[in-house]
Amino acid sequence: MFKIKTLASLAERGELKNKRVFIRADLNVPFNSQGEITEDTRIRASIPGIKLALQSGAAVMVCSHLGRPVEGTEARPEDSLAPVAAHMAELLGQAVPLVQNWVNGVDVSPGQVVVLENCRLNVGEKANADELSQQMAKLCDVYVNDAFGTAHRAQASTHGIAKFAPVACAGPLLEAELVALSVALEKPKRPLVAIVGGSKVSTKLSILESLADKVDQLIVGGGIANTFMLAEGLNIGKSLAEPEQLGQSEAVIKKILSRNAHLPIPEDVVVGKAFAADTPAETKSATEVAEDDMIFDIGPKTAASLAGMLSKAGTIVWNGPVGVFEFDAFAGGTEVIAKAIAESDAFSIAGGGDTLAAIAKFGIADKVSYISTGGGAFLEFLEGKKLPALEILEQRYES
Repeated sequence: MFKIKTLASLAERGELKNKRVFIRADLNVPFNSQGEITEDTRIRASIPGIKLALQSGAAVMVCSHLGRPVEGTEARPEDSLAPVAAHMAELLGQAVPLVQNWVNGVDVSPGQVVVLENCRLNVGEKANADELSQQMAKLCDVYVNDAFGTAHRAQASTHGIAKFAPVACAGPLLEAELVALSVALEKPKRPLVAIVGGSKVSTKLSILESLADKVDQLIVGGGIANTFMLAEGLNIGKSLAEPEQLGQSEAVIKKILSRNAHLPIPEDVVVGKAFAADTPAETKSATEVAEDDMIFDIGPKTAASLAGMLSKAGTIVWNGPVGVFEFDAFAGGTEVIAKAIAESDAFSIAGGGDTLAAIAKFGIADKVSYISTGGGAFLEFLEGKKLPALEILEQRYES
């Protein structure tokens, strides 16, 4: 487990009273064409940390990025956190002003909270520039990282400021992520089952290699499964796959088998002739795929077998659907997997944009033990990579 200071421990010891607290949150929420917030999960997730600081008598500054604006420019309406500040005011039940051009100073008193305009407008943010990081650090007594979704980025607001702030710690959301990931990967209840879906082996190869050393069963789905089928000598027709990754796929299979672990290859699949929602779906044995078939889902036999595996799991890590679940005709496999996870007694953790969309589609959010707020950060943690924002908090633990 990580050795880092936490906002909760500082609050418990009364070390936040009359302190200026700078919280790096992840408020990068989606908007519609009218500029309205369409999904506010990330804003809601930031509220406990903000409330904790406020209730402890701190003056609170909340910082976040939004989209990909050009550094050094003025905020366009689509770049501005103004709607986020307004929504946060509703959730907190108090005024939440938006502060522009805040790097050189912020006027905020204990018990008050302000939102700082999009940090990616600041020159040096992406480059993790020391000059900007030092300026931001001067704004606060305590720096709080509560944005796991950005933990894999070494930027001024996620890494640099933590080097120079008087105190650097993790907020409750980041702390919860680390606890959940540690439970799932460091000392998991066995069997440990990982589900890795997606279109390309190449983008998930390092995850697969890392998990092959840890898991008892490794379930692959989507285009990744097609490549593994190809590696096992099965015909996949015109299905999405990466023949150039066969060697790496075979190496993963070999590693899994050397540990007496299991990587199940689909025994049946659902195919179509074109990538379209209205293409006719047909279930076939994995040995009977035609040259003009495209595999879009696992078949019912495979899904039932995997559901049985998940029912016996002690820990489940889920990243990626096992089929083109956006098309109802090819959503069956992912739905069975989702419901098996929901019904399992295992500790389950899920992350990644498509995974969260599948969880929402099949209505199992309250049945997953922990849903990660991180996309890229979740994947890099699974790979075993060091996340810069966490590494710097560990370094600051003793200081």
